[in-house]
Amino acid sequence: MDLILLTKALILGVVEGFTEFLPISSTGHLILVGDLLDFNDERGKAFEVIIQFGAILAVCWEFRAKLWKVVSTLGSSALSRRFILNLLIASFPAMSLGFVFGKHIKAALFAPIPVATAFIVGALIIFWAERLQAKRPVQTVVSPLHSVDELSHLDALKVGLAQCAALIPGTSRSGATIIGGMLFGLPRAVATEFSFFLAIPVIGGATAYELLKLWKSPVSLEVAGSSAGDFTLAIVFGFIAAFISAFACVRWLIHYVAGHNFIPFAWYRIVFGLVVLISAYSGLVAWSH
Repeated sequence: MDLILLTKALILGVVEGFTEFLPISSTGHLILVGDLLDFNDERGKAFEVIIQFGAILAVCWEFRAKLWKVVSTLGSSALSRRFILNLLIASFPAMSLGFVFGKHIKAALFAPIPVATAFIVGALIIFWAERLQAKRPVQTVVSPLHSVDELSHLDALKVGLAQCAALIPGTSRSGATIIGGMLFGLPRAVATEFSFFLAIPVIGGATAYELLKLWKSPVSLEVAGSSAGDFTLAIVFGFIAAFISAFACVRWLIHYVAGHNFIPFAWYRIVFGLVVLISAYSGLVAWSH
C-alpha cells in the first residue's frame, strides 16, 4: 500500500469536494494543489476526472427528493418537463464550446499562472456584481422568483451563457452561474440552487466524455513505488473524500446564501491568486508553466 499516494488522493478529494460548488474554482484548486503534490501527470488528470463524479453524487443525494419527483412526474407534469428543458438549455452553450475548444483551452490555460490570474479577475467580477446588488433599489432586488421551478427558458439561457466563462480554469463554474444569474436579476438563493442542479448534466457530461477518452486511450496506472492496485485504491479514497466534503459544502452553502453575500470569497480569491503569483515570480515555488 502506497501511503503517500493515498494521502495525495485524500487531499485532492477534499479539495474537489469543498471547492466544486463554491465560487472559487475547483479546477483551479486541483491544478494548483496537483502541481504542489506532483500529481499533475496523466494519472493525476484521470484521477481528477473520476473524483468529480463523487461531488456530483453528493448533489444528487442532497436533492434526491426533488430529482425523484421530477423524474417520476416527467410524463405528467409540465413543471417537471420545463425544469429538465431549462437544464438542457443552460447546459448547451458551455458544453458546446467545451467540446470545440476544450483541447485548446487546456493546452494554453491549464497551468498555475493563468489560473492565479483568473482567480483575481473573477474576484473583481464578484465585487462588481455585489456592488450592483447593493446599489439597486429594494423593489428591483426582490425578484418574484422563489424557486428554480419558476425560471423561464430565457433565464436558463442567460445562466448558460454566463457559465461559458467557466471554461477558463480559475474562473469557477459555480461562480459564473451564480454571479451571472444575479447579474441577470435572479435572487441569490435561486441562482445558487440552479447552479447545483446545473452541475449534474454539465460536470456529469464532461466526466463521461473524459472517461470515454481515457477508455479509448488508457493511461498507465503503474509508476515507480506504486502499483495499479495502489492507484485504484487511491481513486476509491479520493472519490469518497470528494463525496463527503461536497455534501457538507452543499449543505453549508444553502444556509449561507440565505443571509450572506459572496464578498468573502472574492477576498479569498485575491489572496490565493496573489500568493501563487508572488511565489512564482519570486522563485519560492517552481510552479509548472
